[in-house]
Amino acid sequence: MNRILIFFVTLLLVSCQSKENKTVDKAVCKTDSTTNDDGFKMYQMSEMGALMEQMYVDNQRLKDRIIKGDTIGKFPQHFERIHQAVMTDGKDRDAFFEEQAQKFIIAQEQIYKDPKNAKAHFNRGVDACIQCHQQKCGGPIPKIKKLYIK
Repeated sequence: MNRILIFFVTLLLVSCQSKENKTVDKAVCKTDSTTNDDGFKMYQMSEMGALMEQMYVDNQRLKDRIIKGDTIGKFPQHFERIHQAVMTDGKDRDAFFEEQAQKFIIAQEQIYKDPKNAKAHFNRGVDACIQCHQQKCGGPIPKIKKLYIK
């Protein structure tokens, strides 16, 4: 489990340093960090960052279940924390973010309510993530795009 967490934290750090829109991403994709006695900077993921990493993992698993035609299960209630989770920069929680978060939640809930059309609902949820990240932290977009079900 620790290896998975370290992998995703590393992936998040690398993705926020993408070459595309580097100046924009550095300004928008801020992280909290502290410096220890040895002078090393230690990354501290925000509550929102950790939630998004968990939602990504949950959606990878959901994608696999949809593709295989397995039972979808129940809507993960922790997704609702997207409306309360503490962000690195509180200014990012604006009307645009809240609108995109609501679109994401609605699409995710529809997957569980209407499993016959799970693929379309799932891809709408991915669309909401990408639309938000295009305005906010753009680094994770390539990773998010991998969630699409073709």
